[in-house]
Amino acid sequence: MGGRPSSPLDKQQRQHLRGQVDTLMRNFLPCYRGQLAASILRQISRELGPQEPAGSQLLRSKKLPRVREHRGPLTQLRGHPPQWQPIFCVLRGDGRLEWFSHKEEYENGGHPLGSTALTGYTLLTSQREYLRLLDALCPDSLGDHTQEEPDSLLEVPVSFPLFLQHPFRRHLCFSAATREAQHAWRLALQGGIRLRGTVLQRSQAPAARAFLDAVRLYRQHQGHFGDDDVTLGSDAEVLTAVLMREQLPALRAQTLPGLRGSGRVRAWAWTELLDAVHAAVLAGASAGLCAFQPEKDELLASLEKTIRPDVDQLLRQRARVAGRLQTDIRGPLESCLRREVDPQLPRVVQTLLRTVEASLEAVRTLLAQGMDRLSRRLRQSPSGTRLRREVYSFGEMPWDLALMQTCYHEAERSHGRLGQLAAPFGFLGMQSLVFGAQDLAQQLTADAVATFLQLADQCLTTALNCDQAAQRLERVRGRVLKELPEFEGDVLAMGSQALTTEGIYEDVIRGCLLQRIDQELKKTLGANDVSCTLDGCLEVPWEQEGADEETEAEREGGTCPRQPGSGAQIQPLCPPPSGTFQS
Repeated sequence: MGGRPSSPLDKQQRQHLRGQVDTLMRNFLPCYRGQLAASILRQISRELGPQEPAGSQLLRSKKLPRVREHRGPLTQLRGHPPQWQPIFCVLRGDGRLEWFSHKEEYENGGHPLGSTALTGYTLLTSQREYLRLLDALCPDSLGDHTQEEPDSLLEVPVSFPLFLQHPFRRHLCFSAATREAQHAWRLALQGGIRLRGTVLQRSQAPAARAFLDAVRLYRQHQGHFGDDDVTLGSDAEVLTAVLMREQLPALRAQTLPGLRGSGRVRAWAWTELLDAVHAAVLAGASAGLCAFQPEKDELLASLEKTIRPDVDQLLRQRARVAGRLQTDIRGPLESCLRREVDPQLPRVVQTLLRTVEASLEAVRTLLAQGMDRLSRRLRQSPSGTRLRREVYSFGEMPWDLALMQTCYHEAERSHGRLGQLAAPFGFLGMQSLVFGAQDLAQQLTADAVATFLQLADQCLTTALNCDQAAQRLERVRGRVLKELPEFEGDVLAMGSQALTTEGIYEDVIRGCLLQRIDQELKKTLGANDVSCTLDGCLEVPWEQEGADEETEAEREGGTCPRQPGSGAQIQPLCPPPSGTFQS
């Protein structure tokens, strides 16, 4: 297929990319170091502070979310010119997709023809939708592809396609032999894309939270105040996406005019060039983070030793600074919130709650059906072997892609509603929210299943007959289902910074915003005990008790230079004060 450069990247281009990655790391790592300190402080204060009463009595499942391995024959559009060729495809447990020339090559431990991590991909099963997307990559050539060079291989109908599209990588085009095989691969690939994408968001490690906060601050310093899906993936993949977004406009302007061929041919060549750039940037980001790893490990250990003995003093200092900030900005902030936030908040809350409520209702239904099935099986056939098989199937429910699909589909249906937040708020993180709702559904299902099985094990004895045992299971069923609704108010939980003027300033504004959100959630849900709290946030009420009047906050920020960027045109509600706060 025409339009493909003989060498995607020359020596000068590779050197330029290395320089761009080096610049990114120099500007990002100071942000990361500062957020590591904030994250350690947050963790220690959470450990030593008063423990809030648990919002739910569900046990935490010890099983970690995992990608279900899947394998089978497919055909793939590959080669130059691209042609449909048979392959044997394998989805690994780490979310990597590999393809081999045939099944025996895989079974004999041979090297794959190709492989890719599923991070950032979007799966399409409509050929028409994929072709529209391909046409949009080179809009200046729409309509001329039949005149210059026919794209017959893309026009030939594909019965059961599986198109994997990525904003910065080569597209992968597969086809299954049957609708059933297509459905199974769709579930497997979607699960791999989600779990590969939310690895940082699901992590409880201080370094993961610090990294995500550092990325947000770095992008704000670049002028990007909106929200999007750039933080999906591992740390190296996230930094690669950040740099690719920064470089994409210039890359398009420099490269697209030189690509030959029809619109779709040029689009195909464009994705191959992007793939080469992405691979070079990813290698550089991985090397930079790997080089930083020993320093990070040493820094985390040092922060733990220095912060823990002085945590009370640090928290008092933070409270004093926050109290003074609140006094300084309370009037302008309240005015800004009344003008900009209050009119929009009901709409935002309704949109976000609908994203989660439908998924949680599907979780409730799925759990109820599974527990009812166990009770019926106990009454109808008390066979130990049959019952153990049912119990095992119930325990595997959170990891069963087919069973969980109903819950996941409810979250996917909200994608369009979430897109309505883009224009008024510059919010483009729809996929992250959908993945978050799906992760929540899976975690709740896993916790509920673990709770049910443990309670059932405690209350069932050999002295009970089948009817008595079934009645006890029904009581356990009611107890487990009763806990689920209490999670609805936790959807908007957020993190915080600590002991930098900029970080404390953000906490103050977020605390005020969360008060508004709490009020709106209570009105929307009709509950008196719904609380949307910061996850570990050291939030401070307006009236500070015990805050000393004399204070000095040492600014730890300022390590990331503010550079112009092409972010969303959304400004902070109130610009943060400059300088340090002194007595």
